[in-house]
Amino acid sequence: MTIQHSAVRKVFPLLSFIIAIAIGQPALSQQVKKKHHHKKTAAANTALPAFKFKTIIIDPGHGGKDPGAHGAYSKEKNVTLAIAKKLRNALNEQMPSLNTVMTRTTDEFIELHRRDAIASENKGNLFISIHCNSSPEKVSPDRGVLILVYGYHRAGEQLEALRENASIFIEKDYQSKYSGYGKNSAINTIVLSNFQQKYRKECIHFGDLVNHEFKKVDGRHSLGVREQGVLVLQQSAMPAVLIETGYINNPKDEAYLNSAEGQSEIVQSIIRAIKKYRESLEQK
Repeated sequence: MTIQHSAVRKVFPLLSFIIAIAIGQPALSQQVKKKHHHKKTAAANTALPAFKFKTIIIDPGHGGKDPGAHGAYSKEKNVTLAIAKKLRNALNEQMPSLNTVMTRTTDEFIELHRRDAIASENKGNLFISIHCNSSPEKVSPDRGVLILVYGYHRAGEQLEALRENASIFIEKDYQSKYSGYGKNSAINTIVLSNFQQKYRKECIHFGDLVNHEFKKVDGRHSLGVREQGVLVLQQSAMPAVLIETGYINNPKDEAYLNSAEGQSEIVQSIIRAIKKYRESLEQK
């Protein structure tokens, strides 16, 4: 009896297959392919939507009780706010499909970690921090722009980062808020590693685009794109750059940074870079 049952189980599938061919039903392999195709189509229909570049965070450096650097007659916090507002207005006019969010719109002190929180809460796709450079001398012999992305190099190359990070010492309880701050801290190593893997290439790519516009189009002297341990860039969960728009304690740069023409050139250079950056993302 067992043998007969076994034989029946073997014969009936074979008979079913022969009958299917005789009456014109698709072969088993074709049925399997069709089923597999349906699975692929269903998977495609449930795939995640394509990435959309739609929100830019504009961060005017310093503010309130933190004046930043200063020149003969102007303060960094005022220059950065003026440029940031013009950038926001120009973006709203020239690229209306983009959302623009500012970390501050008045002369107020915003803690560094709060700036990153604002960017994350608004689901930013690009973080642009506007600053002015300076040198230890009362009157700087240096001029030009500098683009910073987050990273660590030799200690002697961290001067810009140390100056920008000095803002945390104005904050209350900065020891607990920035407990991981320090070149040799384990948490910094972990954060930097994750950041580099996910955003480093995009940061450098956008930084290069901005630098090209400043240098090749506006004819400004440039110190290039550098990696620095800047805290306001470290905690941003998106591609981020810090733009040193000029030396505020250099007389010629200070005049340029405070002029309507100079601010307009800076804004338009950044916008051209943003357009090229968006195009590169769309091509991907």
